[in-house]
Amino acid sequence: MNTAVASTDADLPLYDERRPALTLKPGRALHHFRNLLKDKERTEEVFHIFESLPWKGLRAASDRFLTSDHGRAIRTREPSLSRLLDDHAALRRMPAGSVAHAYCDFMEREELTAQGLVDEFERFLGERPRFDDQFRWYLNRMRDVHDLLHVLTGYGRDALGEACVLAFTYGQQPSPAHLFIAYMAGLNIRKQVKSDAPVFAAVREGRRLGKACPRLCEQPITDLLQLPYAEARRRLNITPAVHYQQAHAIWRQMGVDPYDLLGKNAPTPA
Repeated sequence: MNTAVASTDADLPLYDERRPALTLKPGRALHHFRNLLKDKERTEEVFHIFESLPWKGLRAASDRFLTSDHGRAIRTREPSLSRLLDDHAALRRMPAGSVAHAYCDFMEREELTAQGLVDEFERFLGERPRFDDQFRWYLNRMRDVHDLLHVLTGYGRDALGEACVLAFTYGQQPSPAHLFIAYMAGLNIRKQVKSDAPVFAAVREGRRLGKACPRLCEQPITDLLQLPYAEARRRLNITPAVHYQQAHAIWRQMGVDPYDLLGKNAPTPA
């Protein structure tokens, strides 16, 4: 049975001081990355890597947002981002050509749900205690915008696309785990597919693009979903991922499917 730490207060504390302090464990991170290489769908390995390479500035970033008027308004309006994103019926009622429609198209084509990522995280937590604080809500938003980032950036679910999304996320919230996975994945791609494809340039570009974009988890997602797709990208200062597209073009010229670099069945491209 899970050991839950619940609050009866109407307004939860910013941070429960009983949360365990995380420390850097590079060796453990490398072990879980090797497991991830064996099966990229083993999402739990990603969570282990993030636990092993924590972002030391995370609590400060969370406190700044949660104590701001902007942050309090979003927390009131969007108590659960995963439920908002999984209500495709409501999203489809938003204007044609909007981010909402692009998101639904992507998730339905890839046969994904926001709740699926939540479930993976819950399995990772297992019997660990849950802490009922506002920090938990902030962590959840950081997790739940991942697939929306794919949609907004144009990075697919191929190996390089996932690496670039993580590099983009590092540009927004500099967790060492984001950069570790991104570059290690890039190194594995270069090892498996010998070519002139600008793999590391694509990863570096993703990092730059993420740094230029406002932190997505701190944006009013309900409003963003209603915007025309191109307008949303303009407001977020998201520009084309040139090196990522160049890498795909080079692989296709070689007769290599970018979504199936190792010759195995891979998800349909976004």
